[in-house]
Amino acid sequence: MNKRYRKTIIAGNWKMNMLSSEVKPFIEQLKENMTKSKTCDVVLCTPAVMIPAMVKAGKELKIAAGGQDVSKFEKGAYTGEISAAQLLDAGAKYCIVGHSERRQYHGEDDMLINAKAKVLLEKGICPIICVGESLEQREMDLTMEYVAYQVKAALNGIDASQVRRCVIAYEPIWAIGTGKTATAEQAEEVCEGIRAVIRRIYGARVARTVSILYGGSMNAKNAAELLAQPDIDGGLIGGASLKPADFATIVKATAEE
Repeated sequence: MNKRYRKTIIAGNWKMNMLSSEVKPFIEQLKENMTKSKTCDVVLCTPAVMIPAMVKAGKELKIAAGGQDVSKFEKGAYTGEISAAQLLDAGAKYCIVGHSERRQYHGEDDMLINAKAKVLLEKGICPIICVGESLEQREMDLTMEYVAYQVKAALNGIDASQVRRCVIAYEPIWAIGTGKTATAEQAEEVCEGIRAVIRRIYGARVARTVSILYGGSMNAKNAAELLAQPDIDGGLIGGASLKPADFATIVKATAEE
């Protein structure tokens, strides 16, 4: 982490878990394990219907609410979609786009992810843009080529002032929900490479302000080691974000030097 130039962010991704009625009890348990963080921004990205409950329950701990997806359209006959304006109205400050599960199960491509990032930025919501390679791509030594393409495509047409409000989450697909984790060195190598891509496009001053998260099975045991890397500015947390004690431990790890 480099707290001098950029935000440290710990963002939980609840995926399709929990209910609105469970949000307050979760936050109450979280309070038992942590106080309001002074070392990082804490975000919990929930299903859209639960955002208002998270806004209300998370206020005391200054936890920001986030969405898990957004439509590229502003409004209209798009049944089942949710717009950036609707997310903003519900209280979302962040929103995940391009998660590997969206890419895999819903066929989302990089151009769509770029469009989604743009509509979020237009409404003042920070996009958490997910990138990452498959096991096959890593074994073929194509990791940085593939991840660099994803980053460049996602940021296409986004100017420097907007890029400063973007968050990039590196999530190696082979480490999501598998229990496997990239070593701290492997994760740092890719996160450093992502920053180098941003530097080539926008310059060093912008690149050093962009928060880059690691999201491949970061948990209470490995968080401190991963967060000690200079280009890893936080985590996008899956399963561990559903466990108050574990999530609190990860947040506390941001205070370690």
